[in-house]
Amino acid sequence: MQELYRQVILDHYKNPRFKGLKGFNQVHLRNPSCGDDITMEAKIEDGVVKEVHHDGSGCSICCASASVLCELMHDKNIEQARDLLADYYRLIRGEKVLQEELLEEAMAFQGISQFPARIKCATIAWKAFEELLGDKDE
Repeated sequence: MQELYRQVILDHYKNPRFKGLKGFNQVHLRNPSCGDDITMEAKIEDGVVKEVHHDGSGCSICCASASVLCELMHDKNIEQARDLLADYYRLIRGEKVLQEELLEEAMAFQGISQFPARIKCATIAWKAFEELLGDKDE
């Protein structure tokens, strides 16, 4: 299973999906300790994530997780997107995931909890996307 997950990460790193910005609302985050630099953008209409794109540079984990996020969040409503974010963060912390099947290829990052230095790499794009969703109270 670890080999399959490694292949998913490498595939998304070498062949990123939804890479390139289109001019939607953007959030840019940097991790100066490792050099990850990512911009996430989303087109959200009527409470639905219509498009998500990313651009930037960083390690394979950072770039692959951004690509996976973009695929996963397409056509999700805000509540579904927040639920997926929460489950992904649980996964990264090594906690029990509530709806594993909904995370799809994001499950490839489940071993990250064993490498605390890589947690920021795996979550930086997700934190940026979370900012794009705005506050829950909006």
